[in-house]
Amino acid sequence: MNKTRTFITLICAAILGITAGCSKKSNNGVWDDNQTSGNYKGSARSLWGNDEVSSDDFFASSDEDFIALKDDDLRSQFNDGAIPQPKNAPGERGSGIPGIEAFHSPVGAEASVFKNVYFNTDDHILRGQEYVAVIEKIASHMKSNINVYLYIAGHCDERGPEAYNLSLGARRANYIRTLLVQKGVDPEKIHTVSYGKERPADLGHNQDAWSKNRRGEFKIYQKK
Repeated sequence: MNKTRTFITLICAAILGITAGCSKKSNNGVWDDNQTSGNYKGSARSLWGNDEVSSDDFFASSDEDFIALKDDDLRSQFNDGAIPQPKNAPGERGSGIPGIEAFHSPVGAEASVFKNVYFNTDDHILRGQEYVAVIEKIASHMKSNINVYLYIAGHCDERGPEAYNLSLGARRANYIRTLLVQKGVDPEKIHTVSYGKERPADLGHNQDAWSKNRRGEFKIYQKK
């Protein structure tokens, strides 16, 4: 009888644990308890359209080790050096700008400024000097064009759990935002969101595809 009761207790505890874990993430694939994308979890998905690709498969690398950090570790470290998000999301009263459907991909001269930046596996820090130069150029452009508003999306490759990648993508977007603010860009003009592994730029399952998918992307809006 005691063994049966113990077994039932363990099963109930496991169910409660799973339920609690799921409550941390909203149904639309964005962490609802972080500063980066909590305010935009509904409307932000429309920014990149409806052509989402999502997979729960884990494709292990043959020549690059993938050691996933724990989700709790990512959440606890998320606010390191973080700068408070804008008071209002695009389209909200008081934001001064329309909804994020008004943001667009950079074109023409802007495309040479707002270039994608790329990250190493399990990393939210920009390591390449060329990406530091991109951030410098974006900061300079935004300070010279005070009516430009920016949306940063953090992306990951397909490996690892969905929740892990959503959290990592949020850290990547927030890291870029923090760099820009530190370089003098108005924090009220920079919004962020994480899509995790849901929107790959390359549908391949190899090192080349993964490197293209670990990225930060930009959408802009110019207030008239």
